[in-house]
Amino acid sequence: MNDDGIVQGEDGVRRCWWADSAPEYRAYHDTEWGFPVSDDVRLFEKLSLEGFQSGLSWLTILRKREGFRRAFAGFEFGRIARYSDRDVARLLADTSIVRHRGKIEAVINNARRAIELVGTEGSFAAYVWRFEPSPRSGALDRPALRELSHTPESKALANDLKRRGWRFVGPTTVYAFMQAMGLVNDHLHGCDTRPAVERARARFARP
Repeated sequence: MNDDGIVQGEDGVRRCWWADSAPEYRAYHDTEWGFPVSDDVRLFEKLSLEGFQSGLSWLTILRKREGFRRAFAGFEFGRIARYSDRDVARLLADTSIVRHRGKIEAVINNARRAIELVGTEGSFAAYVWRFEPSPRSGALDRPALRELSHTPESKALANDLKRRGWRFVGPTTVYAFMQAMGLVNDHLHGCDTRPAVERARARFARP
């Protein structure tokens, strides 16, 4: 790894330091992380999975993502909102996901809150993108990025979600969500994916 936090993989691709330790990380970094998203279901899925990631590695969640999708009806929050105690018991017995009662119940609660939010705001995407930070003058360096766990915008979004009754949406969880869904571009300078994310953000029609 270079001092700038860039790792060049065996495939010749230059990536952020965290993205070269496993094939799942490489694919996620190169094709998903930082690219802007406006689909309500994908946004709800990512925020839910970030809640499950709390206290664990993201690689653990990535490797179980298909299991989560099966268990939670593809993260269609209209369907999850109808889950009952029987569904909670089913999910607690499902070894393909992280079996944590509080996090499982939070996803079901948040699905119900998402329906309410869409009713008042028009879409989850329109609501989330209102919290997009102003563009930075440049990319963060590796030490700054490693120390950055939340921002004023992630605190504001987390606080507003909590006010609306959402759970497992602290400012650190929310900032990781914002990074992944393209509300910021935190790919390092020198990373081959950073320019692609910049172009995608420039073309992106904010909801």
